[in-house]
This record gives sequence, structure tokens and C-alpha cells, in this order.
Amino acid sequence: MSMPNAERSIHPEPTDGSAHVIVVGNEKGGAGKSTVAIHLAVALMRMGKTVGVIDLDLRQATLTRYLENRRRWAERRSVALPIPVEKFLPTPAARSLDEVEAEEQAAWADALAALKAECDFIIVDAPGGDTHYARLAHASADTIVTPINDSFVDFALLADVDPETFEVGRPSVYAAMVWECRKLKARTERRTIDWVVMRNRISMLDALNKRRVWDGLKKLSERIGFRLAPGFCERVIYRELFPAGLTLLDLTESGSKAPFTMSHVAARQELRELIIILKLPGLAGARMPC
Repeated sequence: MSMPNAERSIHPEPTDGSAHVIVVGNEKGGAGKSTVAIHLAVALMRMGKTVGVIDLDLRQATLTRYLENRRRWAERRSVALPIPVEKFLPTPAARSLDEVEAEEQAAWADALAALKAECDFIIVDAPGGDTHYARLAHASADTIVTPINDSFVDFALLADVDPETFEVGRPSVYAAMVWECRKLKARTERRTIDWVVMRNRISMLDALNKRRVWDGLKKLSERIGFRLAPGFCERVIYRELFPAGLTLLDLTESGSKAPFTMSHVAARQELRELIIILKLPGLAGARMPC
């Protein structure tokens, strides 16, 4: 199908066939990208994989702060928690757009190459906006995971929606950018990017809007070729874990004071289901985190 043109050039770093690059991204803040990124990282490490991470939100740096909290919590309690390898990207000092993008291109290539040399998986937490770093990451991805809330505000990043009939119209800005990256990867590497859209912060209550968003996503997935994952329900525990840098998979660690409830068991199952749906390479025979 025909997609809107992406205006800015993208020059991904060629893959060397080693680490699998997972980009958690969309162009809206508040969708839960950092929560998904840290849980995927810890889950893969608990499955015996070496994981590297890059936080592309240079201003808010939520994933970076999450990992700082995690290190501090573990050090104070003398607990060995799995912590991924981090690479930090600089804010360019150049003035002109061409020079800025050249600096970012070089920094991205260096960080990606360094992590590929030592990691099985690289997880990139993309910013809630259209940046050159974000485009470089998406074009280098093997898998893109896009969390969206059950809201047509989030849905609008993927496609237009008729306000009266709720029919799905033409693909929108973020979908256009991903489409361009997928075409580029297919042309340059003869491979495609697996795109998975997951519903996040899903309400426990059934609602008409919730069903409309789900129906719209199913229709859109058939048109532009992403896969759907059921995602994570809205749970207070995710916000409570951030100050300690913990994940759902750390609740039974020594020193954790968070109660382990049936709700948390269900949340862990949602994470396991996401990992299964992603169909990541090299996990055959690996024990799923529990």
C-alpha cells in the first residue's frame, strides 16, 4: 500500500548478524515505553542472555534513571540483580543540522557496534518524539515494539480515525516513519523489521472506547503489516517499582518489601506472553522467567 513520505533521510548502521536489536518506540510520551524496555531487558537476562540498552530520551532519561535506582537498591542490600550493559549517546555540540546529524550518526554507529560485540540483545528506549537518533534506531531495528494506551490519542500516531464512524483512515506520522524504515531495511539488507504493537495500561473494565481501539488496531494491522500483542494491564505496581529500580521479576528478591500478590502473578504472565509473541531468536529451550 502507499504510505506518506518520510521527509528526513535515514542511514542505519549495517548489521553484522550478531545482536538482535529491539526498539521500544512511538512518538508519544506516557505510553509506558521505559517500563516495557526494562521488563524485557530483565526478562531476557534472567533467561541467560546478555543484554545491552540505549536510552535515546536524552532529556528525561527515564530508563537511565531506572537503572541508576536499580544499582543503588542492589548495592545497599548487597543483592546481585541482573543489570544490562549501558551505552550513552552524547548531545551533539555542532550548530548546523548537517553537522548535528553527522555527529549523531557516528555516535549511534559506535554505540551499536560496541554493544553488538558483547550482547545477544540490544534494547533501545526511543524518545516520545521524532528525532534523528530515533530514526537511526528504528532503521537499525530487527524488532520494533510499540506500546500504545487504549486511547484514540495514541491511536492517532498510527492512523487517522473518522470521529463519527470510527473507521480507520490513512496511516499517520509514526506509521509512515516505520514503513520507511522497513522499506530501507528490505532494500539494503534483504530483511524486514518485525513490528509488534502492544496495548499498554489496559483498563480492567470493559468499555466501548476500549473495544473500538482494539477493533481499529486489528483492521490497521492487516493494512500496514504489524502484529498485535495483548500487552500489559494498568497496575499501580509499575509506578511503585520505579524508585527502587525493580521489575515484576524482582519482587521475590531478598530485601524486596513489595507484597507478591495474585495480581503480580497475572502481570508476570502478561510479560511471558509478550516474550512468546515477539518470537525472538535464540530463546529455544530457554526457561521462561517466573
